[in-house]
Amino acid sequence: MFAASSLTEVFGGMGAAFSALHPDVRLTFNFGSSSALVAQIGQGAPADVYASADEKNMATLVDETGTLQTPAVFATNRLEIIVAPGNPLHISGLADLARPDLVFVTAGPAVPIGAYTAQAFALAGVVVTPRSLEENAKAIVSKVAVGEADAGIVFHTDALAAGPSVAGISIPAQFNVIARYPVAAVKGGGNSDTSAAFIAFILSDAGQLILRQFGFGVP
Repeated sequence: MFAASSLTEVFGGMGAAFSALHPDVRLTFNFGSSSALVAQIGQGAPADVYASADEKNMATLVDETGTLQTPAVFATNRLEIIVAPGNPLHISGLADLARPDLVFVTAGPAVPIGAYTAQAFALAGVVVTPRSLEENAKAIVSKVAVGEADAGIVFHTDALAAGPSVAGISIPAQFNVIARYPVAAVKGGGNSDTSAAFIAFILSDAGQLILRQFGFGVP
């Protein structure tokens, strides 16, 4: 299972629930940025299921490798600013992230969280120069959590999963971006029956409940 890094925690729970129903199945997850995972699959990495944090990278997979069915959107997410616990720099919104005294990190435009962040800044009319471009949302969380960055923008679920190591600041709806997560079985994966069963579980009422428990929205 190749899945976006922001799905790490929820797919842990999803996998445990699925395995309880299918004890003869062994699930192996590979988490990373959606763009990096598509590149790995394109280079021949064995994958049965791909779950992306955006529809653009799923479209790339469909065009370049192929899927066994039309991708299905199974979850949604929203953006959130993260800062050090206690918010020592008193950051209150997107405009503050343009301050020259503040170290802001994001990801590149090919990575979903980087693209979504750029969209949020455009909606707010804010120009921000990041200090560095990280590999994925989890890497942004790590930078802020250890004090190597003052702020970043990640998915709401990443902020929840980080617990007390960071503080989250909501982004108003008019500047926020809703991420849509599609999933599909990869053509040539070799485990089509199990792939179909896992995708069906994600889309089932039980799977959607798990997603909500981890902070995701459902389509």
